[in-house]
Amino acid sequence: MNLFEVALAARENAYAPYSGFKVGAAIRTRDGQVFGGCNVENAAYPQGTCAEAGAIAAMAAAGAREIAEVLVVAGGDMTVTPCGGCRQKLSEFSGDDTVIVMAGLDGERERTTMADLLPGRFSVTHLDGEKHD
Repeated sequence: MNLFEVALAARENAYAPYSGFKVGAAIRTRDGQVFGGCNVENAAYPQGTCAEAGAIAAMAAAGAREIAEVLVVAGGDMTVTPCGGCRQKLSEFSGDDTVIVMAGLDGERERTTMADLLPGRFSVTHLDGEKHD
């Protein structure tokens, strides 16, 4: 499956009545499964969800846990990157080499890795040795 097409189709279903800013995301897992997500706004603004979070939720619901590649697509002239919260959410299921692609409606604009997108990321390795109650 083409990640750009999946993300673009998901973007079309975004619920963005307040900002008008539609975002779509697609995730390819290490075993080749593809999951899409879109942003969903809410009148109580902090209660909305990002496209990446929607794709992660679909992936997790299907039992997948390892992201190989992510593509995020949004309109406008500026390249849109995942927000800080989504960077951390993506990193939970990604390796340093996971490919992150940012696209506009016309196609790919920028490509990076999880390590470059979120250097010094917090991970489960930080929890090793900690006592959990």
